[in-house]
Amino acid sequence: MSLSLGMEGRQLKAFPAPFAWKNIPVQSSIVSEDSLAIRSAGCTDWFVDPVEKLWNKDDAPCALFTPPDSEFVFGAKVKVDFASTFDAGVIQVRVKDDLWGKLCFEYSPQNKPMIVSVVTRGMSDDCNSTIIDGDVVYLRVAVRPQAIAFHYSIDGAFWHMVRYFTLGCSDNIRVGLSAQSPFGEGCSVTFSEIRYRAGTIKDHRSGE
Repeated sequence: MSLSLGMEGRQLKAFPAPFAWKNIPVQSSIVSEDSLAIRSAGCTDWFVDPVEKLWNKDDAPCALFTPPDSEFVFGAKVKVDFASTFDAGVIQVRVKDDLWGKLCFEYSPQNKPMIVSVVTRGMSDDCNSTIIDGDVVYLRVAVRPQAIAFHYSIDGAFWHMVRYFTLGCSDNIRVGLSAQSPFGEGCSVTFSEIRYRAGTIKDHRSGE
């Protein structure tokens, strides 16, 4: 039985620490000890367009926690009910409001599910990656004190690097799961098989 989440319901066993909402979702539920469902409202996003200065959005709901370790790996199986352009399920790493990165399973303008990454240092740097066949994919972030790697996987076993970058010192980093619907009426995302472990991976570029 799902439990409805409000401001007081901030425990998920798969997370290593309590979480708090950055922007409250339309609906959310703990499906199991390692599964979280989130529905965003319409016209919600995390993006600062470098040209369209008025498109400065920071209103998509995100369940954020503070990792207890300086090196860790965090990921989930992500299922998105795609309906509108840029609907997405997201893993986010956040230092502060103008310093963050997100790895998205996103609906492209060509109506194709796609892996997309965004790194924001004042302005957002947006990069499209691989087209995915279907509405499910695995997303993962591997964090070290000065470096962050985004990966995706079709089967949760073999990983592909999407992006390798830094947000500087990550002492104040938070990590979480988000849903967005910049041009739609809302987006429902289910994050299952959520995993967190202390330590790093052998090779950030190969994903091993």
